[in-house]
Amino acid sequence: MSTLTPEIDPLALEHQVCFALAVTNRAVLAVYRPLLEPLGLTHPQYLVMLALWDHRRSESGGAALTVKQIAISLQLDSATLSPMLKRLEALGLITRTRNATDERATDVELTADGAALRTRALDIPPAVVARLGVDMPELEELHRVLTRINAAALAAGALDA
Repeated sequence: MSTLTPEIDPLALEHQVCFALAVTNRAVLAVYRPLLEPLGLTHPQYLVMLALWDHRRSESGGAALTVKQIAISLQLDSATLSPMLKRLEALGLITRTRNATDERATDVELTADGAALRTRALDIPPAVVARLGVDMPELEELHRVLTRINAAALAAGALDA
């Protein structure tokens, strides 16, 4: 005799990917918060600094990034990014200047203090991994899957205005 399995409710909260992602997002950001606090950064500001540090380490040799380039890199709109950049500038971590060839564009560059902060930030990733209690292969697989999902959502027009 076969046992009947109850039909899975497609609207059950515990089966929703969006719910799992939202809860995980809040929990992971809560792990970052006390680690970033000594650096004087919020998580969104940390992401901006990561983009700038990456750019500086790339073959561009630290040339300025425009606000638009940072927004594209972080998948944010410029209006969301601008207040973060103002705050980072007030903290002395970046400078913002009008682009010499296109007055509509604003260039963003790390200051010496902003570049130096990278050394202190090197402790963040291993501390996050330790606090999450997940091994690196699991995190790498999660990153791979989330990147694939993000690409599919973008291809489907997820962030189109």
